[in-house]
Amino acid sequence: MTVDTTESDATETPLHLQGRDAVIAAAAAEDWRAEAPDYHLSKEVMPKERTTDHAPGSLEAIVEELVKVFEMEVSHKKDPATWVSLVAEHYRGRVNGGPWQNAEEFARIGSYNILIGDNPYYPAGEDFESSHHIFHTAFPGGFFWEVLEVLAGPPTVTFKWRHWGRYTGAYQGHEPTGELIEMTGITIAKVSEDLRILELEHFYDNNKLLGPLAHGCPVQKASE
Repeated sequence: MTVDTTESDATETPLHLQGRDAVIAAAAAEDWRAEAPDYHLSKEVMPKERTTDHAPGSLEAIVEELVKVFEMEVSHKKDPATWVSLVAEHYRGRVNGGPWQNAEEFARIGSYNILIGDNPYYPAGEDFESSHHIFHTAFPGGFFWEVLEVLAGPPTVTFKWRHWGRYTGAYQGHEPTGELIEMTGITIAKVSEDLRILELEHFYDNNKLLGPLAHGCPVQKASE
């Protein structure tokens, strides 16, 4: 399966498959929580540090760009009605067999909080803004994501992925080590006929991320 985005037919390619830059350019100023995001670090670092190189138009490339658009919209657009990467009224997501969350809950709670859930190395009671602050502080040089392999194609897409970044900022009072933190996982995504996301189910060990950040020390919970 391929999607050709050459100049002659770029206008026929749905916006959600044209990449983050196109979606950012098409968004209204009032769509953003604060301002339009800047992904210059991804453009500088990812070509040098990624472990895969997908051919343009390949299913791996399509899946990677779609998920990047989804992550950008969840993190930076306040209203799910403006998210072009998914079918907002049908969307749901969960992690490691936990409770399903709909688009409104992702917008309110924040993807970091939902994707991490209850973890001994992560403080309870964080809101959308504070959760983003925690990880932007720990990874000031960026925390990057790539598709490693697509195992099954649409309408149910199963793929392996890798997340990585350098621990160069403090995490909950713990000093940075400068080490490369990385983790891998598997996601099962259900998509519509036009490849918009209907459902995401993630499976991964978040201790591979949070344990090193907390130096193996559980964080102090608010109730303790």
